[in-house]
Amino acid sequence: MRVLVTGTAGFIGFHVAKKLVAAGHEVIGIDGMTAYYDVALKRRRHAILLQSPGFSAHELMLEDEAALGAVYEAAKPDMVIHLAAQAGVRYSLANPRAYVETNLVGTFNLMECVRRAPPRHFLIASTSSVYGGNTKMPFVESDPSDHPLTLYAASKKATEVMAHSYAHLWDIPTTAFRFFTVYGPWGRPDMALFKFTKGIVEGTPIDIYNNGDMARDFTYIDDLAQAIVLLAEAIPQDPRAFPEDAAELGLSPLAPYRVVNIGNGAPVRLLDFIEAIEQAIGRPAIRNYMPMQPGDVPATFADTSLLERITGFRPATPVTVGVQRFVAWYRDYFNL
Repeated sequence: MRVLVTGTAGFIGFHVAKKLVAAGHEVIGIDGMTAYYDVALKRRRHAILLQSPGFSAHELMLEDEAALGAVYEAAKPDMVIHLAAQAGVRYSLANPRAYVETNLVGTFNLMECVRRAPPRHFLIASTSSVYGGNTKMPFVESDPSDHPLTLYAASKKATEVMAHSYAHLWDIPTTAFRFFTVYGPWGRPDMALFKFTKGIVEGTPIDIYNNGDMARDFTYIDDLAQAIVLLAEAIPQDPRAFPEDAAELGLSPLAPYRVVNIGNGAPVRLLDFIEAIEQAIGRPAIRNYMPMQPGDVPATFADTSLLERITGFRPATPVTVGVQRFVAWYRDYFNL
């Protein structure tokens, strides 16, 4: 198939594109190469993908409606996987406009392309942050998600709702997936694992929020990418065709649309995560305990039964294994 993937120079987009190309698909990548973090890391990711004849890349911002429309029209994709976004919970406190421009306007522009020339399946990335301050665990896709704690979460919830309206109005099969704390090789420098590893390797203090009293459903990147590739083949059907099965398959009652959690289904204490990094590096961290940050939540925990029911796959890479692989990549990337 011809698959258009946005954000292919990003952490998740890079890994998803690699899996798609390895499976024999033609991937047309789009990335804006924004300076949110080290652009050299993004270009290294793209350079690896460009070694394959099955991958081509376009550098543009999704906010550029004309440029995006030209690439989309030429690509004529069978599937679209939308992973480009302004990410980061804390950054949304400092630069909220970036989330409106990229996550809302950029996504709208892509959805208009999809409306004009619908693919077989439109897949769009969301986040566990949409569950906001929910305390019922694990998080199930049908749980309330109307009380986001940050503009980042609000922007991703908005894209889910926008996509549902287009799926209903234009009969576009659509899947939105909610990520849970993704980590692994080629990860983003603003994420906890990268920052913790950098601090421990360099012998500088690491900031541990809420005094370490937190837990996250850490999801290894290979598991996440595999889940997305499998979900791409699980195309939502019109729920009116089999209303008795719609709820079981996670379908909206009004559109060929569903939301699916992608997580490990096993939350890990933040302090245990840090200990795994210390063991992989072979030295202790200098710990700087800090209070909870605005917009943060004490725990996340995904119910992944819908993902398993639809695809037969369940992420299961242990944190100790995933952290060791990241540390090995980090040492290799920085020649340590």
